Amino acid sequence: MPGPIRAVVTGGPGAGKSTLLAELAQRGFSIEEEAARAILQGSEGMALRERDPKGFAEAMFARELVSFKRAGERDGATIFDRGFPDTVGFLRLEGLPVPEMMDRICRDTRYSGPIFRAPPWWEIYRPDEERIQDWDQARASDAAVCAAWRDYGYELIDLPFAEVAERADFVIKCLD
Repeated sequence: MPGPIRAVVTGGPGAGKSTLLAELAQRGFSIEEEAARAILQGSEGMALRERDPKGFAEAMFARELVSFKRAGERDGATIFDRGFPDTVGFLRLEGLPVPEMMDRICRDTRYSGPIFRAPPWWEIYRPDEERIQDWDQARASDAAVCAAWRDYGYELIDLPFAEVAERADFVIKCLD
């Protein structure tokens, strides 16, 4: 019998990932929230990202490991807001080396479900307190994280440019 399904929604900031995951949670799916946003919402999160991008990446990766393990204890599908290769994409975008341990985990600890990409979507992109990138930086982030996922052998499925309910229907159909 196959293990638990671990699917991911990835892509650049402001492409509707968190909104989609909230919709999927309302429909009864287990969700693992974005590690970066959780860190940024902490009292020292923004300062950590600004003064120590490597430390920020390590904190994200540690949270992703906890989420991955927690999902393995559930029946059914878990859908993650980003995953291990997203951290690699962040490091590359920052011009920082990828630690051997992160690279090894990305190669050896695999997500078993589809990897959905929320492509950059100008009409819905809005900066906020944690989403500090401008449009061009958001597109560069999308390119970096998608390249990292592909480098680790994953195929990405682009989500449609559609209302959140239609996007959720698309994800559910792909999971069936």
